[in-house]
Amino acid sequence: QVQLVQSGGGLAQAGGSLRLSCAVSGDTFNIDTMDWYRQAPGKQRELVAGITRLGITNYADSVKGRFTVSRDNAWDMVYLQMNSLKPEDTAVYYCAALSVWGVYGHWGQGTQVTVSS
Repeated sequence: QVQLVQSGGGLAQAGGSLRLSCAVSGDTFNIDTMDWYRQAPGKQRELVAGITRLGITNYADSVKGRFTVSRDNAWDMVYLQMNSLKPEDTAVYYCAALSVWGVYGHWGQGTQVTVSS
């Protein structure tokens, strides 16, 4: 079993910064990628950023150059640093563990991020 516990987030002004953290525990051996998703009211959940076991990162076009995903070497913590925030970044953000079999088996509890203009 894998447990994901999120922290961080909250309220920021446009142009500001926030950092999200995802504490990963349990059987992490089969995690291939840790991803960050977000879901705004009335919209579908979308992939924001991800980082693989080898440290390869990917980002949605909407956040490239503003968000940075990182992790510690032991998969204990995964971070999403969000800079130059925009009101359209307002959403509930989730970390998710993608297994080596290509299945999202575990999700964090979600963290609200609100960006005011």
